Amino acid sequence: MEDYRLKTSIVILTYNQLNYTIQCIESIRQYTNSGTYEIIIVDNNSTDETRQWLSQQSDIITILNDSNLGFPKGCNQGIEVATGDYILLLNNDTVVTENWLNNMLYCINSDERFGAVSCITNNCSYAQTIPVSYNNLHEMHAFAAGHNVPDQSKWEQRLKLIGFCYLIKRSVVDEIGLLDERFTPGNYEDDDYSLRIRKAGYKLVLCKDTFIHHYGSVSFREDSSYSKLMKVNAKKFEEKWGFNPIYSQNIRFEIINMMNSDPEAPLNVLEVGCACGGTLMNIKHRYPNSNLYGIEIDEAASSVASMIADVRNYDAERGLMEYDDNFFDYIILADVLEHLYDPWKVLRNLKRFLKTDGKLLVSIPNLMHYTVINGLLEGSFTYTEAGILDRTHVRFFTLHELKKMILQSGYYKLDIAAKTLSNQSKGITDRLSGIVSPAVMEQFNVYQYLVSAKKHDLDETFEYIMDHTEETQIIVNRVSAYTADEVIQSVLLSVNENQAELLNTIGVSHFSVGSYEKALPFFENAFYLDNNNEEVLYNISYFLCFIGESSNASQFIDRLREVNEKSYNQLLEVIKDFAQ
Repeated sequence: MEDYRLKTSIVILTYNQLNYTIQCIESIRQYTNSGTYEIIIVDNNSTDETRQWLSQQSDIITILNDSNLGFPKGCNQGIEVATGDYILLLNNDTVVTENWLNNMLYCINSDERFGAVSCITNNCSYAQTIPVSYNNLHEMHAFAAGHNVPDQSKWEQRLKLIGFCYLIKRSVVDEIGLLDERFTPGNYEDDDYSLRIRKAGYKLVLCKDTFIHHYGSVSFREDSSYSKLMKVNAKKFEEKWGFNPIYSQNIRFEIINMMNSDPEAPLNVLEVGCACGGTLMNIKHRYPNSNLYGIEIDEAASSVASMIADVRNYDAERGLMEYDDNFFDYIILADVLEHLYDPWKVLRNLKRFLKTDGKLLVSIPNLMHYTVINGLLEGSFTYTEAGILDRTHVRFFTLHELKKMILQSGYYKLDIAAKTLSNQSKGITDRLSGIVSPAVMEQFNVYQYLVSAKKHDLDETFEYIMDHTEETQIIVNRVSAYTADEVIQSVLLSVNENQAELLNTIGVSHFSVGSYEKALPFFENAFYLDNNNEEVLYNISYFLCFIGESSNASQFIDRLREVNEKSYNQLLEVIKDFAQ
């Protein structure tokens, strides 16, 4: 790999925490090629011994502020005096490692469209962390030395990069300008800068082949107002760009992990409610030959997602979906259905666009989570800004109702996983012990359900059956791709007004072609639906006698006699030959 000699200006802000600063600077000196960088420290009026220590360093350019000007302003001060070809914004609570800068420079210079890159760490948001097991810095450096091997397959395009270690081409900085100081004292200026870089036509890349240690926001999080600041600056971001930076940039890893196709497959993937496209972007990383499509009601978010996918800006409940039939390998609705007035209709409308072997992937919050049940037992059902009782939710689902909705909408082969946060439901378990079943108790810990399902054509098949009751072999052929339970369940959940007649016809069809072992479940369920149906009673009685189960047939024969004496007598005439 090339040893980059173009200069990198490393801009570091300090405000107290001298011990972290010393560790950071010493690691830079040890693991960065001399002559390839300059260190610029902007001190925001530290009150510990930071300034005294800085005055003793001969290789550091210092800017000493008379007050704490915040992170964006301080970074801008450093950038303005920087002379390097690259600007690296680095937190003072980091410890850099072997090959850290060379790896990132190799990546950023590999493509003229790469505007900025970052690395992974042990402590960071937005999935820029990896699990680590080291116990001290010595072990950390040993781990990093083995990890930091250049590997382009570990470069991942991102919507945004977290600013703890943010390497940017100087030419990009000159083009888009400095950090936006409206986000002073800090937070979301990196989200803002990431978006500006992307809107200028550049890509952001996370170098997963590069690891440094990060202690983690030691300055900000000591302040009790940190959470309030996050909310204030998130609001500033939304006012500037038109979308929420938290929700709209999410990557739904739990949904992506449900995909199990060949990594080289040319997949067609549609995400309904794709927001800014974070999930689609990660899918593209895992499935590089995939074709990405999205539907997003928020115009600002959809414009961002359109940078990486074919995104349509409309309401999925009202917009005209114009895709080819049987086109998508995956259709994703991640925490979307609860926001729709008629999710049943949307699921039915989407079904035609899903391939026969394609999958519907859904995530949805669980109304039976113990936090909700506890509230109900206390008489409250209070809406919140986020979570299960998000005030924007218009539909709520338990596991039973979720299954029912998806099955009623024309899907089957449901594979359901449960996502739990922590097991804290003992209180509700104690209160409801003896009232609800253990299976229901388990649902109290579930925060969210993840569902994978396939579409079926049984609705169309049922219509055909009712119009062609005599075509027994065709009827059997059309339902043969499904188990009896799948067919029966679909009939029971269908809107067909003649469910008993439909099941009876399927049973007769199996009997007519000699599939005796498959006929009985259809006759039995037809009877359970309508125990006054003369034809159903006649057929199940006849069938059981035909296969030698006369004793089991007696209850149905007796019932037929109560319903219609004439049919009963006709049956007796027919089945008397079976006894001979």
